[in-house]
Amino acid sequence: MPQILMNTDMNSAAGPLLSVENLNVGFLQRTGVVDVLHGISFALYRGQTTCVVGESGSGKSVTARTILNMVPRPGKINGGRVVFHPDPKGSPIVLTDLDPRGKEIRAIRGGRVGMIFQEPMSSLSPVHTIGNQIIEAIRLHENVSKKRAHAMAVEALRQVEIPEPEKAVDRYAFEFSGGMRQRAMIAMALACKPDVLIADEPTTALDVTTQAEILDLMRGLQKELGMAIMFITHDMGVVAEIADHVVVMEKGHVVENGDVRQIFDAPRHPYTQKLLAAVKRLESPAPGKTSPPASAKPVLKVRDLELHFEKKEGFMGRKTSIVRAVNGVNFELQEGEALGIVGESGSGKTTVGRCIARVYDPKGEIEYNGTNLISANAAQLKQMRRELRMIFQDPFASLNPRMTVKQIIAEPLIVNGLASGADLDTRIAKLLTDVGLSPDMMERYPHAFSGGQRQRIVVARAIALDPKVVIADEPTSALDVSIRTQVLDLLLDLKARLNLSFVFISHDMAVIRYFCDRVAVMHRGKMVEIGQTDQIIDHPQHPYTKALLSSVPISHPSQRGTVQRHRYHPETA
Repeated sequence: MPQILMNTDMNSAAGPLLSVENLNVGFLQRTGVVDVLHGISFALYRGQTTCVVGESGSGKSVTARTILNMVPRPGKINGGRVVFHPDPKGSPIVLTDLDPRGKEIRAIRGGRVGMIFQEPMSSLSPVHTIGNQIIEAIRLHENVSKKRAHAMAVEALRQVEIPEPEKAVDRYAFEFSGGMRQRAMIAMALACKPDVLIADEPTTALDVTTQAEILDLMRGLQKELGMAIMFITHDMGVVAEIADHVVVMEKGHVVENGDVRQIFDAPRHPYTQKLLAAVKRLESPAPGKTSPPASAKPVLKVRDLELHFEKKEGFMGRKTSIVRAVNGVNFELQEGEALGIVGESGSGKTTVGRCIARVYDPKGEIEYNGTNLISANAAQLKQMRRELRMIFQDPFASLNPRMTVKQIIAEPLIVNGLASGADLDTRIAKLLTDVGLSPDMMERYPHAFSGGQRQRIVVARAIALDPKVVIADEPTSALDVSIRTQVLDLLLDLKARLNLSFVFISHDMAVIRYFCDRVAVMHRGKMVEIGQTDQIIDHPQHPYTKALLSSVPISHPSQRGTVQRHRYHPETA
């Protein structure tokens, strides 16, 4: 068992509000019980934020659910306890001793201890309004009328700064953006003013400006309500920005536990050192990265690209508005170049990538090898799709769970008539080797791989047809920081060896600096700034770019608050 490294000065004189004591959780398998948490111990204090960090599979989310006695089946608590101290003068409540379905624990869940889940779209009901879901949570824990609960729901939405809360309360989750859905989840979690808030990766899928807004919001609400916050994340920049204490987890163990300054300035466990080293690597361009020569020719030219979506309402489908998702975008991509496209959610980044891949039918011109892909015929598009390939954001969602790795990688080769029989097996084995996987893995299914390995499989499928251009849509956003650098290094190696050109879509400025030669900044369908990566990041010219960069958390707590956030207001720019 790994040694737990702990700063003994972190304990508050007031005593913990919630303590996790030597907690063990196991899952029943056919071969017996497999432990996933091994003697977990840490504490949460009123008015303070404790960040729990670690890679996927370290046990962070299982720990959060166990605190609320919500261990997913077939899991079982087989040792230790979770103690809640809501009243310093009253008796503590041992949460792990309560019936998981009993009234006592249900009164605490959402009432005294609130939780924000990682993916708001899957956590919010699609068939009930946001208001009804918040009202239900309020009436479960507060003895109030429906009218009073409705007023409290409106006030909760106003508190999390959702515009026009009186109207928003009657809307459904699909009518909200990602950031607004996350705010609605926070409103639901805070509606009953809990003593403890558990936030499970609440900002992972958000762009940097929305993330900054959510962090500011949680900080303000914590100060107002005096909550203890347990914040689960794998983003060390977020940890540096908000944490008072840090708990580092690896493979179900707490390997280090201490004050945020101690963790960043003098990490003692090798795993903590590895996490922070991976963060530092992403703070500068990749070692040995080479830019395309000045003589490189454009492989792709995009001119006056436009894509508008019409919003229709009513039985007759009356057009009520037009969304200009892409509005006059122009750029060129050189041979062997990586061009980054950044911007907030809804800025049009992904839509540009899908227009180039001809998933959509845009207006304008996309010239590839002398052919305008927008007016190309079926034969030309088929050839183009062999040479322009996509890497999608979610490696699990883009892999068929019923197909083996061999079948997944073989599919484009078979469809295009490029290989069969023994030659097909040889090519698949080479592709797996090229992306750092063993050919012995080709008969496994996607669920048998980690997130980083699944992304490598997606990359192998993308390069199977020897493409010239790869459109990578947020290819590392769902990955842990150490795995992120591995995938980026893999893509850089393939870029150099195969002379690939990349359109690299991301909201992570550290990833853009590490990987890209140039970067284009998008806002509301328009490209507002484009230039060399270092020039854009270090000396931005456009007010929106300045606002975007000022929202990026600095990855050391000593610099917390040293960068003043800029807010971009287009009407005054």
